[in-house]
Amino acid sequence: MLPPYDTASTLEELAGALSRHAVRTVVALGDSFHDQDGPARLAAADRAKLKELARGRDWVWIAGNHDPEPAQNIGGVFARTLSLGPLTFRHEPTASAAPGEIAGHLHPCARVSQRGRVVTRKCFAADEARMIMPAFGAYAGGLNIRDHAFLQVFGALGFTAHLLGDRRLYAFAAARCLAG
Repeated sequence: MLPPYDTASTLEELAGALSRHAVRTVVALGDSFHDQDGPARLAAADRAKLKELARGRDWVWIAGNHDPEPAQNIGGVFARTLSLGPLTFRHEPTASAAPGEIAGHLHPCARVSQRGRVVTRKCFAADEARMIMPAFGAYAGGLNIRDHAFLQVFGALGFTAHLLGDRRLYAFAAARCLAG
């Protein structure tokens, strides 16, 4: 069971990110809710906050394995994939995607040893052709980029982990990151 404040915490974090940037389009890459019935269980305050955040923006909900069907009464549009210029947004990364794929699903995190300290952080996993985004949710877990699932996507450890820091990203070669 997830704590009851998970949704409110995530929406507050999202509100902060949207207020810091001139965001016109939001693409949620799936697993936006804990399960298919998640949107129906939204507290009234959370539903109102979500609608407030979506106001004046294009909002696209990409279907995920936890939320495969269109949610009712949350705003935005629902899609299986979205192509914008050279980019294709989808929930699950594909093994043979064309360049420009941006996916979610795997929720990458990386573990690195730096100056005698081991740190685990959410990260972007990317090579020259595609990117897998980290989970945005306040309590969403992460899958270590050394997991076999990332090798199935990238084919080798020749990609980069861009770890989220407090004020910037830190790039590490995937091969340099620790397993587990």
